[in-house]
Amino acid sequence: MTDFARASTLSGYREFAISQKLNPAELLKEVGLPADVLEQPESLISYRKFAKLLDISSQRSGNTLFGLQYGLFQGVSVFGPILYLLRNANNVGEALQELGLYFHLHSAAAEVKLEVQGSRVLLIYSIEEHSFHGLRHAVELALGVGAELMRTLIGNRWQPIGAMMQHAPASDMQAYRRLLGTSPQFNSVHNAWVFDQSLLQIPLSSADEALHRLMQQHLAHLDQMSIKELPSYVRQLLRSLLPGGRVTIEQIADYMMLSTRTLQRYLSDEGTSFQTLLDETRQSMAERYLRDATVNLTQLANLLGYSDLSAFSRAFQRWFGQSPREWKRQNTDASKRPRVRIRKPTTERWPIASKPAIATPPARTR
Repeated sequence: MTDFARASTLSGYREFAISQKLNPAELLKEVGLPADVLEQPESLISYRKFAKLLDISSQRSGNTLFGLQYGLFQGVSVFGPILYLLRNANNVGEALQELGLYFHLHSAAAEVKLEVQGSRVLLIYSIEEHSFHGLRHAVELALGVGAELMRTLIGNRWQPIGAMMQHAPASDMQAYRRLLGTSPQFNSVHNAWVFDQSLLQIPLSSADEALHRLMQQHLAHLDQMSIKELPSYVRQLLRSLLPGGRVTIEQIADYMMLSTRTLQRYLSDEGTSFQTLLDETRQSMAERYLRDATVNLTQLANLLGYSDLSAFSRAFQRWFGQSPREWKRQNTDASKRPRVRIRKPTTERWPIASKPAIATPPARTR
């Protein structure tokens, strides 16, 4: 599952796309991302689809530096809880080491690492795959975010020696220099920021040892839960895709860019299956829609991906021991009717782990 990133990588996309005269909803749909993905920052998305979105956004807006400008616009908001850890490290070096250690929780498709070369340091961003649409934009976005992170940590003391990019320039050097404050070296060995080693020793004035320790524990928990999130993510996809018709495991696996067998194995490892998740999702959606008097049963069958009303009715009878009409009659306007005890589905529901509350540190003045 190395082609995934948190949906927080799309932080600020709606606002930035609109500023570029784009329709964000249409572009999300075009690349196959769920309509509500911008409201679900902790969900998982395909990194390839993220990069494709950047590429299409660049083409439609006519902005060849869309990825770079979007990264500078995003700033550090993309990091979520990782940012709290970094800001409470003892110094810049510790913060960047921890960024590399936990970056896979933000994006499993890329890696961040520090490389010391004498008196200078490279903050390297590397992507596992090298052959997909939008790669250049994804790299330039990452370097833009990296610059904003360094400014957040040390303010105007961020004076890089230079920047390196593995690709060829997409615009004139003046445009890059205006945005980055330096002229990048293109067709390089790495994608990286280059800066003086002395910056690593700069202490962070916002450091809070107790909060830093709490964040380490929280991120360690998230690290253990990464694969365990998969059932919840499949449910999210089912809720988004079912209203469009019947959804199969092949469709879900294709969306996630996994083989069907691999997806089955991941779900089995978590004690569930695609059919179990499909049934549970349909049950919860059916209960919700049946309470809405404006939705008739034929419409509901279509919303749940059934071929016809009779197929939905048979499934509902199996789940709840009564027909949809009986359930709707007994549960609509509950304040005027006695409550009816519904037989629970026999399938055990998958528990969703709760995450510890995170104390938000005071904003740091740059």
